[in-house]
Order: sequence, then structure tokens, then C-alpha cells
Amino acid sequence: MKLALEWLKDHLETDASCADVADALTDLGLEVEETRNPEETLGAFTICRVISVKRHPNADRLRLCRLETYPNGREGPSEEIQVVCGAPNVRIGLVGVFAPVGTHIPGTGIDLKRGMIRGVESCGMLCSERELMISDDHEGIIDLPQDAPLGERFIDYAGLNDSVIEIAVTPNRPDALGVRGIARDLSARGIGKLKPVASPPPPGSFTSPVSVAIDAEIKGKECPAFFGCLIRGVKNDPSPDWLQRRLKAIGLRPISTLVDITNYVMFDRNRPLHAFDADRISGNLRVHASRGGETVQALDGVEYQLEPGMTVISDDRGPECLAGIMGGMATSCTDATTNVFLESALWDPVATARTGRKLKLSSDARYRFERGVDPKFAIDGLAMGVQMILDLCGGEASEFVSDEAIPKFERKYALRTSRVERLVGMRIDVDKQVRILQSLGFAPRADEESISVEVPSWRPDIFGEADLVEEVARIASLASLEGKPLPETRKGVSGSILTPGQKRERCARRTIASLGYNECITYSFVEAKLAGLFADGHELIRLENPISSEMDVMRPDLLPGLLLAAARNQARGAADLALFEVGTVFSGTEPGEQAAHASGLLVGNSSVREPHGKVRPVDTFDVKADAEAVLAAINSPRRSRVARTKTNWWHPGRSGDIFLRPGSPLATFGEIHPRVLRNFRIRGTAVAFSVFLDRVPFPRSRSAVRSTLVLSELQPVERDFAFIVDSHVDAASVVNAVRQSPRKDIIESVSLFDEFAGPQAEEQLGTGKKSLAVSVRLQPAGESFKEEEIAAMGADIAAEVLRRTRGTLRR
Repeated sequence: MKLALEWLKDHLETDASCADVADALTDLGLEVEETRNPEETLGAFTICRVISVKRHPNADRLRLCRLETYPNGREGPSEEIQVVCGAPNVRIGLVGVFAPVGTHIPGTGIDLKRGMIRGVESCGMLCSERELMISDDHEGIIDLPQDAPLGERFIDYAGLNDSVIEIAVTPNRPDALGVRGIARDLSARGIGKLKPVASPPPPGSFTSPVSVAIDAEIKGKECPAFFGCLIRGVKNDPSPDWLQRRLKAIGLRPISTLVDITNYVMFDRNRPLHAFDADRISGNLRVHASRGGETVQALDGVEYQLEPGMTVISDDRGPECLAGIMGGMATSCTDATTNVFLESALWDPVATARTGRKLKLSSDARYRFERGVDPKFAIDGLAMGVQMILDLCGGEASEFVSDEAIPKFERKYALRTSRVERLVGMRIDVDKQVRILQSLGFAPRADEESISVEVPSWRPDIFGEADLVEEVARIASLASLEGKPLPETRKGVSGSILTPGQKRERCARRTIASLGYNECITYSFVEAKLAGLFADGHELIRLENPISSEMDVMRPDLLPGLLLAAARNQARGAADLALFEVGTVFSGTEPGEQAAHASGLLVGNSSVREPHGKVRPVDTFDVKADAEAVLAAINSPRRSRVARTKTNWWHPGRSGDIFLRPGSPLATFGEIHPRVLRNFRIRGTAVAFSVFLDRVPFPRSRSAVRSTLVLSELQPVERDFAFIVDSHVDAASVVNAVRQSPRKDIIESVSLFDEFAGPQAEEQLGTGKKSLAVSVRLQPAGESFKEEEIAAMGADIAAEVLRRTRGTLRR
């Protein structure tokens, strides 16, 4: 929203400078993005006269011009200046705009220097409107009337010396899209006094031959109201200078008086109007939803094809206007227009936005209707536009025609006077709260503890007490808020506010980072094709409105995001990667269908090159150890077991699950399947782990962090066992069988230390056989073991392994 200071003073009686107004607006929540002072950009351009024109000796399209200029202003002596000009309209006697040497040309961004053009000296230039950035016209230089005062500054003559402020208006403040609304805020702050504005009475001396009707299916919905008035006998000449200056100041191009009036009312009072050439309307006007397939050539010259349900204004020929967005060429006003039908309507914000987005068509009217206009001012805005047409174009106005079903917009809320201090932290007297609300157009009534506040029709953003508190606070200025320490509510150190789950996630994050991984934070959305590799047969959760085609489903696992990050790093030359993420994965849209995971990914080698170390590729045991370290850090029970995983994104035979009970693993680890790596375009081997934080049981005692350390004074006994098993039996099965032997309470640890497999083993042990050797550490409790007790324990262990794996002791 651009605001000219001169225009603002039509509504606000003030002597404040442009800088003071800009500072106040930003403090009020209407952030000023830019202030433009024409004195700085156009102050050096003056009015001159061309006194001679000759052909350039070295260029056919250039002319040598001598100008009559006044370097010291109108009162000083004249001076003749030679310039080279290529404009087609340059001629002897032309009164134009001169830029002396050293002037910055805003339209081109260059600083003008004395120079030689095709061997002839040029000491300045004659300017076009585009070079001065007052319009897009660059067909020729500016051609002023012959009575224009020579030597006077062009901005003073053209009335372009008004300061302009550009404001970033938030979507919840549609009232600030009109000069009147901005003036109201400034008046409430104390930057001047708001001038009263009386709405003209609706004129009318005859019945309009054009009637309006809203279809029942959209009446009160897509179109709550439609008002119109026919003015006959108008003269659509160029608009007066004061009106053109105002529109030019905010960047609008004057077109004709009728069009300029509609633009003026829109920017002055946030009331979009539309003018139809009444002689080009066939029959009456009807507001309805399009069937689909119709076409409308809008005022931008583009023909738009309508989809079903778009709100349009039609006559007997068909759609003539895109409701709330843009009028049509077929009924547009021209210089020959003598009878005009002026329309003021209310349009639904959602329907207007939907149509504009589908047609990819933006306009100032759409911008305002999307955010909401004052429903009460619709008929007064029409009266204002009609009166301006009568004043500037002449003519005679008809009685107003209308069709309406305006929903109830009156609202009233209670504001507890103590809520301002409680929510804002600033004490404001009740009387001041009432004055602020009154100055903003609200109707407050104060009693002992609260204020009953009626909301004005131009504030569709006010929906409760908190909004009223915000209005009081922003006018009182949050800049005056003083910092104060919070009141002391309790003694000593405050307790923890983190939940056990949050503490567990924090612990897992610290542990994985300490293992040498780099943390990633990836999107919760992934591409369906890649997510499907980790869905494990479950249905993916698709997004109705994805931010891109590559982020159309919710992630079922953290690994797709980590693999994409690894692929991007590999593409940029990073070979050895250790990445991790702690986050949420999704199996459904309902509460409880999200889970917290901690996942890590290793790609490349396990360590960098160094003199005494050996570089090797990462393998499954690296991530198995890391997964177990995370489980230990979050107090996972130590009785967990490992089994082969059946999940299809792991390499078969090189992955496993860590679990307490079958079917509900606490963690999974392994080598990523080559098929998955090809889909992510990752070179080499990649291993990973995922810890399912929600599945790990919490300790029964809240105070217990780790189990009590128990040390025995008796010396443990270690025995080695070698078992002959079938070649398909894995080592974990043998280790678990030993741990489940009848004397498992005295078995402190079991570890595999040797595997004898392959052709040589089969020659000695038999076809399809291998040998697995384990070391068992036995810890006595009450007294030392006797030899016969150790032998019995060994027999129990051998019997349990035989029962569970069919393995026999190797002799």
C-alpha cells in the first residue's frame, strides 16, 4: 500500500513530517518498507525550451539541440546548452525537461556525465517520462505546454513533490488498504486529528433502465450484496490534474476520469468500484456461478476460460466481468462513453481468491476483497463514486438499484480491564483504554471491571478479547514497555519440565553425536517412490497439498532423509559420511500413530588414513555396536537378544533386530540393500541403524539411572566350548542357547571367539557343517565352584545347545 502525504492530509489534520509519520506507522504495526522523497530523485530536473535543432554530422537518427535553460532558477539568467538527442518528437520550440550534467537518472540508474556522442559534445539530456519513472512512456521526450514556466523545477510544475510512504499491510488489516484507515490509526496515536467525512446522500432523479439480480444459489454466500447506479450524459475526458497527481504519486497510470474515479475511491476508502459502459450492456445484469467453458476477455486484454463455479457478472450476451477481480473489455468505458453504470458489490473472500488463483489473475480489487472490505460502506462508497462522477464528468444519476442478503456482521466483546496488563505487561488506565478504542472507531462502554466493546464494520479481524488487547497495546506503543524481572514464585531450583520421552530423545541425540555422527534435520515429507522402499507393505500417508512433487508423503522412516542427504554429499565429493537424525516417523494420521526414532547412517570407510591405523569399509558390526551404545545410554534392559531381520530394505544375512520379545524390536541395524542404494544413487556400501525410542521400556524406579554395581570376592571361571553345527546356524543362536541353559543365573557373559567354516572345515567335520567356539564366564555366588560342579555346568550347557541348535561338542 502506497500512501502520499498530501493525500493523507485530506483525512488527517497534521503538521507531522514524512519521517514522523513513517516512524509512527511502523510502531503501530503498519511496517514502512520505503519512503520516497521526490526532492531527492527529481529535484534537479528543470523546464527548458529547444531553440534550435540540427542534424548530427555522424549519425542519421541523432539531432544536435541547443536548449534555453536557467541554471539558477526562473529568476536567474538563461544559458544555452548543447545536447545530443535521438527522440523522434524533438523540435524547435518544444518545452521539455532538462537534466544537467551530474544528475542521477532514476529510470536508467546512471549518473549523467559530460561526454562525446559520435564525436559531438553533449552537456546534458532531454528526458522521457520513463527516465523520470513517472510512467512507462518512452516513445519520445516529455512535451510540456508552451506556457510552462522555464527554469522552474519539473516536480513543482507537475505536482510530483509529494512524499510517498510504502507500507507492508498484514492480511488481517484490510482497513489499512485505504488512506482513511491509515489516518484513523495515526489519529489514535496522536499524530494529528481525524477530519470528519460526510457520505453524500444517494442521488437519483429517474429509474435505472439496468437492473441487477443475484442467483439464489450464491446470494448471501459468494455475493452478499450488489448495488448499482446509472449516470447518463457524462463526458469522459482526462481527469483533472489533482486527481492525476495523486494516482501518479502512488504508481498508478491515469486513464480517464471514470476509471481514475474508481481507482481513487478504492485507494481512498478501500472500496473497489467498477464502471460499465451502460450503452454496451445488453439487457440487465445478473450475478451467478459460471457453468464452465465460457470465456471473458478481461481489461488486461487476455481471454480467460471459466471453470464451473466461478462467480461472474453477466448480461444477456453472457459473462462480462470476473466478479471481484477484473471487468471485461466488452463493457469497458472509453473516451466515447456517455452513459455509465457504476457497481459496488460485496464478494466472498474465499471464492474471489479461488477464482483468481485458478485463472492466475491478480488485481488491486482482488487483493482487497480477499482480505475483506467494509460491508457497511458498500452503498456509501457507491454514493461517493457517483457524486465524483457528477462533479467531474457531469450528467444525471438514477436511483440506486440493488439485490442483497448481507449476513449479520455486528459483533460485541467484553474486555476485562486487567487483561491488558496481564497479556502485555504494561499498565494502561481504564480511561485511556476507552479513549484508544473510541479513536479507532469502536464503541466501548466501561463498567467496574470490564469494557463492553462493539466492533466497527471495517474491522473483520477482531474476534475476541485478545484482539482488543492488541489494539489497545499497539496504539499505546509497545516501545514504552519496560523490562521487569519475573516474580519469584518458589524457592530453590525449579524441577525438570521435560517429559521422560523428551529426556530420552535428548540422551540419544547426545550419545550418537559423541560416537562421531553429524546431526541432520530433514523434512518430514519425502517422495512416494523412495518412501515406498521403506513402507514394508504399509500404506503411505499422502499429502493433499504437497509443497513439491518430491515431498508428497509423510516419511515412514528416518532413513530416506538420511540417504538423500548422503547422496547430495557424495555428489559434492564427500566420501566418508556419518549422519544421524532423531525425529518422528508416521504410520497414520491419528494420535498414537507417530513414533520417535533415532537413526544413524555410515557410508564409506570407518576411519581416515593415519600412520598406524588400517582403513576399512564400514560394516554391519559398526552400526550394531552404535545401536547397542544408544540402547545402553537410554537404560534399555540388558537381557535383549539379536536375531536376523526380515525387513526388505536391509541386505539379507547382513542385518539384525535387537529385541526383548519377538515381533517388537527395540532397534534394527545392518547393511542397506543394494537395490535401495541404487534408487538413492549412492555409491559403495552403506550401513545404518534405527533405535525405536518409544518401544524401550522405562525403568520401574524413577530414581534409578543404572542398576547397582555388584562385585563378587570369588574368582570367576572361564570355559571354552566348540560346537559343531549346521552351516546355516548363526552364532547368535548358539550364544542365546548357552545363555538359556539351566544354570543361566551364574553365567556372567558369553562371547564368540572363533568360527571354523568352509571347504576345509567340511572335510574334517562333515558336509554342511561348521564349528563355532564360545567363551563362557561363570561367576560363583556363595562359594567357589568344585570341579564336579563345573563339569555338570558344562554338560548342561552342551545339552541346551544340542536341544536348541542340534549342535554337538567338538572333540
